[in-house]
Amino acid sequence: MGAVALASALILTACGSSEEEPTQAQASASGGVQLVNSGKLTTCTNVPYEPFQFNQGDKVVGFDVDIVDLVAKKLGVTQSIVDIDFAAIKSGAALNSRRCDLAAAGMTITEERKQNLDFSIPYFDATQALMAKKGSGITSLEDVRTKNLRLGAQASTTGLDYVTKQGFQPIEFADSSKELLGLQTGRVDVIVQDLPVVLTWLKRENVGSEYEMVATLDTGEQYGIGMKKGNTALKKVVDETIQAAMDDGTYDAIYEKWFGTPPPTRDDSSPSETPAETPAGS
Repeated sequence: MGAVALASALILTACGSSEEEPTQAQASASGGVQLVNSGKLTTCTNVPYEPFQFNQGDKVVGFDVDIVDLVAKKLGVTQSIVDIDFAAIKSGAALNSRRCDLAAAGMTITEERKQNLDFSIPYFDATQALMAKKGSGITSLEDVRTKNLRLGAQASTTGLDYVTKQGFQPIEFADSSKELLGLQTGRVDVIVQDLPVVLTWLKRENVGSEYEMVATLDTGEQYGIGMKKGNTALKKVVDETIQAAMDDGTYDAIYEKWFGTPPPTRDDSSPSETPAETPAGS
């Protein structure tokens, strides 16, 4: 019986060691941050969402990618990107299942999402915009209502939440590219989307020649990088990296690279609806 007990103890000890070793092997060289994959900072995102993250050849590039690259550099690792449904990101499911270490997907910080994720300090001030065919005569959401027009929005986004709270029942699209296609094919008459995304679309000749931004919706949103709740070690590194980049000018350089202008001074006024002739940040 003693021999059996000793053998059982050895087996349990061996099992315990095998479970702990991967965790120790995944420890980052910086600050004891535990990573899902050794030597990599794995980022969950939702492609395409230009200019924040989109495919360029066989690579995913964009504003968010460059920001997270700074975090990876501080940790002494490289960034690895996982393209996943946005609903799995905002719900925290992708982080809880260890698909990734963090989520950077042009994601607005909301009280509801804070129940599922820990967010970094804000790294981007966001504004929503309405986009429609040129000459539509639309200048506001109220025009969409009174003209009984078909409104489109990307699923699981704050743009969708905003117009829904205004009493609309928009047609939902799985991602931003499908939303744009819905407008181009006439499935909807107008769409709501983040302002930087709309401005990027309008730079394309085949889009800008036929469509225009007709209004901005200043919702006072801010983007944050999401992490699994309780991952304080990684949050500390992410926050310090973002703040350092803002302080030393690195953030400004990345912003100008993807948006073509310096970062605008944040306006803390209450959310409002603004004609397209005076978009925020232009």
